[in-house]
Amino acid sequence: MRIAEILAGRRPAFSFEFFPPKNEEAMAALLETVAALKALNPAFVSVTYGAGGSTRARTIDVTKAVKRDLGIEAMAHLTCVGASADELRATLDDFRAAGIENVLALRGDPPQGESAFTPVEGGFSHADELVRLVRERGDFCVGGACYPERHLEAPDEATDLRHLRGKVEAGAEFLITQLFFDNERYFSFVERARRAGIDVPIIPGIMPITNAAQIERFTRMCGAGIPAPLMAELEARRDEPEAVLDLGVAYATWQCVDLLARGVPAIHFYTLNKSPATRAVVSALLAARPWERGKGRRYVENADSVAESALSLPGTL
Repeated sequence: MRIAEILAGRRPAFSFEFFPPKNEEAMAALLETVAALKALNPAFVSVTYGAGGSTRARTIDVTKAVKRDLGIEAMAHLTCVGASADELRATLDDFRAAGIENVLALRGDPPQGESAFTPVEGGFSHADELVRLVRERGDFCVGGACYPERHLEAPDEATDLRHLRGKVEAGAEFLITQLFFDNERYFSFVERARRAGIDVPIIPGIMPITNAAQIERFTRMCGAGIPAPLMAELEARRDEPEAVLDLGVAYATWQCVDLLARGVPAIHFYTLNKSPATRAVVSALLAARPWERGKGRRYVENADSVAESALSLPGTL
């Protein structure tokens, strides 16, 4: 089923991201992890794609297995890194032959050790080119990425939004944000996007913190900020791994309750191939059902509702 259709028919929708395993043993463990999340009724699962297509076969295998064996809709990631347009067409043909109909089209990060993205000969420089190719190559439902705190390479917010609008105009039907820890940045970003004419669903991406050093590394790589109060609490627990995990689950749960009470249509979880933290967060959400008791709506569906959102009450806990 196309993810755009799932998002239109289910509120809220929860989805989970995994990366392909390195071997058969890890593959079995990953499928057990995904299976453990099935009780939460995920809307879909997404599977990442290695630089230069280094995990292409495993991305296809995992995506197929999740959809075929576990009965969960799945989406394959695809990047421009290290691939020509012809190679990308071949990959899309493989996706289609495998029964994959949902694709997250990304430019991708520069290869390790390189500071700037350089396309290969005959390749693409921007994600909108890949989105357009995916739409042209088959009847795929295409998603794209977005950045509440601005892409690291964008000189300003206006430029970032202009590139984002290009993805949507090329055919992206929904967007998933980079991880963030300040909900106000997400809501502000959505309002700016609506004013720029970007009307597709904008799904917040949430990563429960499970390791202090790891999350600091991730945020440096993607440009996401850690609010000072959260950073202080992490520092106080740096030498207590279980306490860091407890804090991460509690904070992610608070973020999600606030987001859902304020009208977001879906939440996408970055799992790092581990289910306990995400299961704890989503289980709490299903028990509390904050989307049913929100006092005001802040998430805006389209440009016409931006003014209406200014009258919404801020979410509080």
